Amino acid sequence: MLTYVRTTIVIDDHLGREAKRLAAKRGITLSALVGQALRAALAAPAPPAQPFEMVTFGDGSPKTHHEPTDFAATQEQDDLHSLEE
Repeated sequence: MLTYVRTTIVIDDHLGREAKRLAAKRGITLSALVGQALRAALAAPAPPAQPFEMVTFGDGSPKTHHEPTDFAATQEQDDLHSLEE
């Protein structure tokens, strides 16, 4: 048993006229033409993924690993420095 889905699609006027002409030329309905086009598009292999390049900032030098205790010590030094001013 075949089931169909009724849906609405929005296409520009020129494309719609061209699709209707092609469907008439082939002797099929616009729905059949759209169905064929969708099947062909879904059966086509996916285009290769574009290589990903991470955008980075700075000079690219290695970064120092910090632990939370390092931040606490730095914050304490900053607090003491601000009290001296």
